[in-house]
Amino acid sequence: MHTVVERELELKLVLSPERSVPVPARLAYRTDDPYAVHITFHIGSDHPVNWTFARELLVEGVFRPCGHGDVRIWPTKVDGRSVILVALSSPDGDALLEAPSAQVSAWLERTLRVVPPGSETEQLGIDDGLAELLAPTTGRSRAEELYLNDPWPSDESRPEEGA
Repeated sequence: MHTVVERELELKLVLSPERSVPVPARLAYRTDDPYAVHITFHIGSDHPVNWTFARELLVEGVFRPCGHGDVRIWPTKVDGRSVILVALSSPDGDALLEAPSAQVSAWLERTLRVVPPGSETEQLGIDDGLAELLAPTTGRSRAEELYLNDPWPSDESRPEEGA
């Protein structure tokens, strides 16, 4: 069973130093995708805008400037309030978003309690899958059975009519 940690909040899309517009957003973290955070922006169109990036990037961005390329994050103060700025770049355009630091930090803390840093691979089940693949077996393994049992026999292997 997978856990989802979500938070609805209002971000500000910064249009200029003097002007911004509110953007409803949802932060989501899923234990079946433990390295990523997902942000969905509800911008009044038929389809919301979704961004996914490393949770580690957001964790670091709460404390210091980080990231390069498509996603950059840094903490700052605006009118005496602690905020986190998120700069997003895509072929469709660029956006600078302002998020309330306390709300983002509280949500991040919840994700870190659900999956502590360094334990992400445990959520993926990779170790269990590898152990199953590498376990000694008696007789044929499931992989061998699948390999040897051709589900699409070639024309040559079909019995001919009247033979």
